Order: sequence, then C-alpha cells, then structure tokens
Amino acid sequence: MSGLRRILWAAFAVLLLCASVAQAQLSEESRDYYKGWLSTADRAEKAVDANKASNAAFEQLRSDINGYREIFDRVRNQNSERIRTLEGQIAALGPEPGDGKTEAPDLAQLRKHLEDQLNAVQVPRIIAQEAFSRANGLIDEIDRVIRARKTKTLLERGPTPLNPTYWALAWHDVQESSRALVNETFVNVRADTVREQVQNNAPAIAVLLAIGAVLLWRGKAWSQLAGDYLRSLGGRGTGVWTFVISLFRILLPWLGVMCLWSAVYLTGALGIRGLLLWEQVPGWAATVLYFNWIGRHLFLLGERESFKFLSAAQIAVLRVYIDLLAIMLVLYDLVLLQEQIENISDASRAVISFPVILVTAFLLFQLQRVRNQEQDETAEDSQKGAGFGKLVDLFRRCLYLLGIFSPVLAAAGYINAAEAIVFPAVRTIALIAVLVIIQQFLGNLYGWLSGKGDAGRDSLFSVIVGFILAIIALPIIALYWGARKADLTEQWARLLQGIDIGGVTISPTNFLTFAVIFGIGYGLTRLVQGGLRTSLLPKTSLDPGGQNAIVSGTGYVGIFLAALIAITGAGFDLSSLAIVAGALSVGIGFGLQTIVSNFVSGIILLVERPISKGDWIDVNGQMGYVRDISVRSTRIETFDRTDVIVPNSDLISGSVTNYTRGNTVGRVIVPVGVAYGTDTRMVEGILREIANGHPMVLANPAPSVVFQGFGADSLDFEIRAILRDVNWVLSVKSDMNHEIAKRFTEEGIEIPFAQRDIWLRNPEALRDQPAGPSVPKPAPPQGPVEMTESDLDPDSDGDADADAR
Repeated sequence: MSGLRRILWAAFAVLLLCASVAQAQLSEESRDYYKGWLSTADRAEKAVDANKASNAAFEQLRSDINGYREIFDRVRNQNSERIRTLEGQIAALGPEPGDGKTEAPDLAQLRKHLEDQLNAVQVPRIIAQEAFSRANGLIDEIDRVIRARKTKTLLERGPTPLNPTYWALAWHDVQESSRALVNETFVNVRADTVREQVQNNAPAIAVLLAIGAVLLWRGKAWSQLAGDYLRSLGGRGTGVWTFVISLFRILLPWLGVMCLWSAVYLTGALGIRGLLLWEQVPGWAATVLYFNWIGRHLFLLGERESFKFLSAAQIAVLRVYIDLLAIMLVLYDLVLLQEQIENISDASRAVISFPVILVTAFLLFQLQRVRNQEQDETAEDSQKGAGFGKLVDLFRRCLYLLGIFSPVLAAAGYINAAEAIVFPAVRTIALIAVLVIIQQFLGNLYGWLSGKGDAGRDSLFSVIVGFILAIIALPIIALYWGARKADLTEQWARLLQGIDIGGVTISPTNFLTFAVIFGIGYGLTRLVQGGLRTSLLPKTSLDPGGQNAIVSGTGYVGIFLAALIAITGAGFDLSSLAIVAGALSVGIGFGLQTIVSNFVSGIILLVERPISKGDWIDVNGQMGYVRDISVRSTRIETFDRTDVIVPNSDLISGSVTNYTRGNTVGRVIVPVGVAYGTDTRMVEGILREIANGHPMVLANPAPSVVFQGFGADSLDFEIRAILRDVNWVLSVKSDMNHEIAKRFTEEGIEIPFAQRDIWLRNPEALRDQPAGPSVPKPAPPQGPVEMTESDLDPDSDGDADADAR
C-alpha cells in the first residue's frame, strides 16, 4: 500500500515539474513537511500491522497523525473561490475546436494560461485530499486496534477472588505497600534537605495550615452568614440562595483541604509513592464533598415526582448511602493507584478490588429499595402512564440488576468487567442527580426573575434547560462508560466536516449560519409587516382587505428572500440536488396536491381579492365574517362567535356569497301579512312611512312596498329597502317589525294567524262505539269545530280523521 502511495507522490512530483506555478505553490518547506508526513504514516502502518506497540504509543502516534490531518483539511479547503472563478473563465471560452480546426492564437494562449493557473491551484488541494484520506484511514485503524484491546481486557477472565489461597498473598501485598510508603516517608523526614526546606518554607506552611484549619472549622458558619446577607437582597423562599449557599458549603472546605495539601507538599517530606498518593487527595476530597452536596439537595428532589413519597428518615438513610458511595469511589481509585505504583499480581488485584465492588453493588441495591412500603402502591399508581415515572422506574430496575450482576462477574473472575459496570453506574447516578439539581435551580431562578414563582420550574424554559443539560451530559457519560477522549474528538471533528447529502455538505457551521441569517431575515420581515400594518397602510385609502393582502404578500416574499439569502450565505450549492429535487417533485406533487392547491388558491385570494378580511360571506352554508386569510385556509367567524376554517380551494372553486364586496350597501326585505278585508292602500301607505322613517334606509333608491298576493290566511305585503350598511340588516328588520306592530295596533289592522275548520260528516257514528272504561265522553259537536294547527300534529293525542272514520 505504501509503495502505491509513493508512486502517486512521484506522479504528482512530475506534475509539479511540468507546472512552473505549481513549483511556487509548494515550497521546499512544504515538501519537507509532506516528507515528514509520509514518514509518520509509514511508521503508523507498520505499527498497526505489527500490533505490538503499547496503547500509550498508539495514542501518541494517533495524536501526531491528527495534527497532520488538521493541516491537510485546511489546505484542501483553500482557494475554492479561485478555482470556481478559473473554471468559470475556462467555461466562458467554450470548448476547444475539434475536427482539425485551430483556435485563434489569442484564445489558445489565454486558455493555456488559465489552465496552468487552475492546475497550479488544484495540485496542492489534490495532494492534501489524498493525505487527508490516508490520515483518516490510519486514525480509524489505530482506534480499531485500541478498542479491540480494551474489549479483550474487559472480557478477560482472571483469578477468582473467592479462592482462599489468594487472600494471604493479597494481604501481604497490602502490608508491603503500606510499609514501603511509611518507610519512604520516614526516611525523607530525617533527611537534612527536607529539614532545611521546612525551615525555609515555615512561614508559608504555617499560614496555609492556619487558613486550612479555619476554613474547615468555620466554613459552614461563614456559609450561613453569606446566605443571610444574600437573602436580604431579595428572592427569599425561591430556593435560589439555598443553592448558592450549598456551593459555599463545599467550596470553603475544599479550599481548606487544598491549603493543608499545599502545606504538606511544601514540606517535601513525601517520597515518590507519597507524592503519587498525595496528588490524588484534592480529587478525593472533591468527590466526597460532591456526593455530600448531592445528599444535602435531596429536599429539592423531594418535590419532584420520583422522590415525593420519601420521608425524612428515608432521605437521611439515602444521604448515608450516597456518602458511602463516594468513599467507595475513593477506595477504587486507591486500588488503581496501588496497581500503578506496586507490581502486584492479578490474584492480589482481584482480592483487593472484590470487597470494594461488593460494597458498592450492595449500596446500589439498597438505593433502589429506599421506598415507603406503605405508600409503594400509591406511588406506582400515580406514576403509572407518566413518562417520567416510567423512566425512573426503569432506572431503579437497572440499579437492582447492577447490584446483583456486578458481584457475580467479579466472583467469576471478570474483575475488569465488574469494575467497568458498577463504578460508571455510580458516577452516572451522581451526574443525573446534579443535572436535576441544576435544572431545578435554573427553574427557580427563572421563576424569581420573571415573577412566576414556583410555576417557573414547570415552564418551557425549564424543559429547554433540561434538554440542553442532557446534551451536555452525553459526552461525560460516554467517558464514564469507557469512551476515549480521542473517540469524542474524532466524532466532533467529523461532525464539523459535515454530512454529504447529494453532493451538498451540511456541517454545524453551515447550519448555524443558515439559522442566523434566516432568523435575522424573518425578524426583519415581521418588523416590516408590523410597520405596514400599524403605521403606513392605515394612512392610505386602501380598504382593510387590501391592507391585509399587502401585509400577507410582504410576509411571503420576505420569508422566501430570507431563505434564499440564508442558503446562499451558508454556502449550500443546491445545483447538485436539482435532479433529485426534480424526481421528488413528482411524488410530492401527487402527495401534496391538496396543500399546493390551497396554497395557490390563497395566493389568488390575496391578489384577486374576491373576498377580503372583514367581508361578510356565505360559503357552503357557513355564514360569517372573514377574519384571516392564510396560506392554506381562511378563517371565518360566524355569528355564533365560532371559527370555521375553510380551505382556500373551496373559496376559489365553489360558490361564495359576499354580502359586503366593494361596499356595505345591501337590501332588507320585511314580510308582513294582514287579515282579509283590510284596506290594502292604507296598509301600503303605513308600511312606506315606516320604511322611509328608518335612519338606515337610503332615500335613493327609495324603499318600496310590494303587495305580494292573496295568501292562505292573509294578504301578504313586503317592505323592500336599501340599507346604507347591510351589516345592520337584522337590527333594521327588528326595528321595522316593532314599528309595524305599533302602527297596526293604532290603526286597528289585524295580523291574522293560521286557522283550520274541520267538519265531521257522520257524527252519529260516534254514538254506536262499544262501551269501554268509564271515561266521561264529551258532548258531540254541533256544527263546525275550530281547531288550530297544533291539533293536527301527528304526535298529539287522538286523530281526528281516524275518529271521523
């Protein structure tokens, strides 16, 4: 493989010799750098093939290759604009003439000059692209080797710690390690150089010891004093200052530990083993204080759904378990440190680690059992069906399995696998608890600053904060469970390089640029729309419908331009997606034809304006006022104060009655009937006076009174008048009916109601009916009987026709 790459490099060198400009592009320094890269790459390939180098050596080799790769990545992305310009210039000259034809000398010279420039710019990019691809492949191979080794180590079975023959050896190794540490420290303390160093640093050591002791002794009290002062600034009862005070309560003791640690370090009394051990003390102190801080914040978790059934005694027990877990982590680090310092056997390593694994697993098992047994069923019922409750229940079950499975693995000899499960689980639990605490604190802070109080914890802001914290925690959890930092940086680098979709590279940078530019354009569009709607258009003579059309059209155009500028500014080249988009457009056209139809209809409504905002229309039996015309549909507010969403295509393709199109003038028709025998001319005169007397009726054209005809029960008349505003048609009709009733009463004109006369042809037949229950019979009718229409209702008691027959 390396021989083939050397052949390619030789070919590129020949190309460089043929292009004088390319010689200038790649200097001697660049050549030396590339030769150094080739040497590193060859060394990496040999190491991977041999698979004998240590993990540390592979990590260093990977770091060197990654440095080269970053430089090659920058080089291969350079001169992109220049290359596109030269390619455009060459394309503008057209293709070279064929069939033995010669090109004009000036054009041929210009073409050769442009092609030489293009080659000179492209050669470094081609070489960098080849080297970049090779570096990617080598990094993948090294990562594969390291992962395979870690997997082998994880699944490797060693001596079982339950074998009693290993216990004496392990105890002996522990004693030897402790004895070596103590002896080394005593030897250093007796040395003259250490005494001299202590005398020289005595003032600093004394000050550090004093400060450390005071911070450890008075740290809690000072935290309370700081809390009282902070609460005087406001926000009492929100939980914000409680969180801040809790930070002081772990920060001040840790600073005290650091002062004591620095004082001991200045003495110089520690040997090699002591220094390696003492360097871990700040981290161990931070771990203990960190877990203790989580335990003190359980009252914050108590308000959440998963902890609301815990009593004060259970919380106290839970805090003890959490503190013990911190001690187990410290002991595990001590075991790893002993393995690093001392050359102990695998059997001793297994025996020493097993008690720590067993106790840690037991504590995890006990954590999931901390429940109020009397309220266990109530808690399960309350959490049943809730997403968060199911997640908590699943997490608790995982703790239960880990508490059982890890000691079994360790007892079987799989110490590495057991450690890789139980201790990351502890760290993950602590991290999740901290995320919940921080989310609650930020929710309390938001509730205090916004004035929402406790509602801030359940607001959208709190949800977004939780989502962001979860994303931030993902790489940390990955590191806990065995991921290497190199793996995370590699994934991040590939994410920054972008994802190629149909020839278009989408990277976080491009996407962020697109989002920022589009957000700015969208905001400007809304500002322009607001200015048009509130300031400019109301001062014109346009009707409300026309103003709404202009505002909506401005929004569509502005959003389209914002998207176009954002795509261009982000550097997306969508020309390569033209074929794919053309193929997809057919399927999209069939699948979204209704949406497209409504969209086009909405554009027609805004441009042609057969209906406008504020019009009174009747479509498909739905009558009301147009309140909004959007891209897909139109919203109509009915007279019942309900909103009806009508697709725009129905307004374009169907029949629509617009009562206020262009103007609000409309006609009202008021029917009325009078009894037979009434003077029709007098009725006509009264009705005309009523119509002319109403203020909403126009004088031109004048209202008219129409004698419609002779009805079954009355003489039918109608008032037909043109109103200046048809929106008042119901009020006008009501006013006219009131006036008609008043005038007819004054003039003695009767408004009849429907009446029916029923004649019984053979009333004597009713007398011959058989006797039934003793129900008093009404007297037989003597002549015609007057009945109303309600008496002819089929649901009414009795049937006159049946009785007649």
